[in-house]
Amino acid sequence: MPENSPLETPLLQTPWGKVEIADAHVHFFSPAFFKSLAEQKHDEFVAKALGWDEPTSSDALAMRWAEELDRNSVARAMVIGSIPNDTVSVGAAIEHRPDRFSGIYMANPTLPAADIRFQSAAKEDHVSGVFLFPAMHHYSLHDDKVCALMQVLASHQHPVAYVHCGILSVGFRKKLGLPCHFDMRYSNPIDLFALAARFSRIRFVIPHFGSGFFREALMLADQCPNVYFDTSSSNAWIRTQPDNIDLKGVFRKALEVAGPKRLLFGSDSSWFPRGYVRDVLDHQVALLHELGVDEEGARAILGGNFRRLLGLS
Repeated sequence: MPENSPLETPLLQTPWGKVEIADAHVHFFSPAFFKSLAEQKHDEFVAKALGWDEPTSSDALAMRWAEELDRNSVARAMVIGSIPNDTVSVGAAIEHRPDRFSGIYMANPTLPAADIRFQSAAKEDHVSGVFLFPAMHHYSLHDDKVCALMQVLASHQHPVAYVHCGILSVGFRKKLGLPCHFDMRYSNPIDLFALAARFSRIRFVIPHFGSGFFREALMLADQCPNVYFDTSSSNAWIRTQPDNIDLKGVFRKALEVAGPKRLLFGSDSSWFPRGYVRDVLDHQVALLHELGVDEEGARAILGGNFRRLLGLS
C-alpha cells in the first residue's frame, strides 16, 4: 500500500498500475442517524446494542472516514445521508474535506416541499443529488411529486439520482427489532424508464446492479444511456437468481450491455469499527482483471466514471 502525504492523491496498486479509486457508495451514519434510531427504539443506547461506534459530530465522522480512505488508498467517496433529509450532516463532511467527499442524501419526494429542500441542500450543503427508496417510502416513480423533484434536480449542474430497486434489507433495523415495512411493488427498475427518458441530463444510478432485478436493470440500461450501475456491497441478491450466475457473470453481462463507462465501483461501507470494506474493493479489482478489462476500462470503473459524472477535474 503506498504511503501518501495529506496533499497527495492516494493511489491503489492494481494489475493496471497505480489507479485512483473513487467509491460511489459509502453510508454516512451521522449523529442525526443514531438519534433517529434511538427515537424509534425508545432507547438511547442503540449504538451499543449494534456494537457500533456513535460519532460525536459529523466533523469527527468525516475526519474518521478521511483517515479510513487514506488507509485503504481510496481517493474519494460519495457519502450518503442515510435518514431522510440529513443534508446538514453530509454537508459537514463535504465542507470538512471537499477534496475527499461528494454527497447525496435520502430524499422522500412525498414529503412536503421535497423539491425546495433539494434547492436549499444543493446551495447550502453542496450535495450533488438525491437517493430515492421507493419501496421504503411507498411511492411510485410515476408519481407527480417524483417528477417535480427531478425537474428541480435537472436544472442543476451534473445532477445525480440514485434509485434503489430490487431487494431491500436493512440488517441493523432487524437487529434492533424495528419494523421494515418495505413494499416491493415499487422495486422494479423498469419503472424508472419514463423519468430517465424525460430527464436525459440526470445521471440515474442503480445500486447493487438492481439488487435482484438484474435482467430488468439491464433492459433499462440498454434503452437509456443515462442509466448507470454501482457495483457496491457483497451483492448477496445473486443467490435469488435462477440461472446460477455469480458476481463475475454479473460483471460480464453488465459490461456487455452498459459498457465500462457506465459502471461505478462502490463498497457499501457504512459503520465503525468495521470501517472501510476493503475486501469488496480487492475482490472486484480481481474480477475485472480476470474478465480481461483493459486499463482504460478499469480506470473508468474504479474512479474515472465517478469524477466524470460529478464534473470533477
